Formats: sequence, C-alpha cells, structure tokens
Amino acid sequence: MSSRTAAYYRTHPEARAKRQRAQAEINRRRRGIDGKGGPDVSHTEAGKTVLEDPSTNRARNGHGKQARLKRDSVWAAGFCL
Repeated sequence: MSSRTAAYYRTHPEARAKRQRAQAEINRRRRGIDGKGGPDVSHTEAGKTVLEDPSTNRARNGHGKQARLKRDSVWAAGFCL
C-alpha cells in the first residue's frame, strides 16, 4: 500500500509536475551547481554523474566547430574507407 502523498501525486499530474520542478531546484542547490561560478555535472563513461571544473569538462571534446569521434565509432576504430 502506498502513502497518501504518493497516491495524490499519482492522480494529480499538474501537482506532480509542479513538485518535480520544485525538487529539481532544491536538488541543484543541494549539489552546489545552482548559479554562476559553480562546478559542472560531468557524465562518466559508466553513466554516472560527477561534479567537475567547468573548464575541464567543456574542454574535453574541444570547441564546437570541430566534430569529435566517439570511442566506439567505426572511424575511431581505424576502419576508414
């Protein structure tokens, strides 16, 4: 049996959406990534997220003008035609 709160949010989609927006803001503040000058959330190869310096995170794949190769792509594996 679920709680009354869970049952309420299951049956009221507008209230659930409002709560999810509020929780997202709370979670950002809790992680310390809300506002300017904080760390970035970087995605690892394992699919996890870690806090990382923004310049390190954004410099990893170069600037946006050059396409970068994915590790598992055919081109990266050396099978160029």
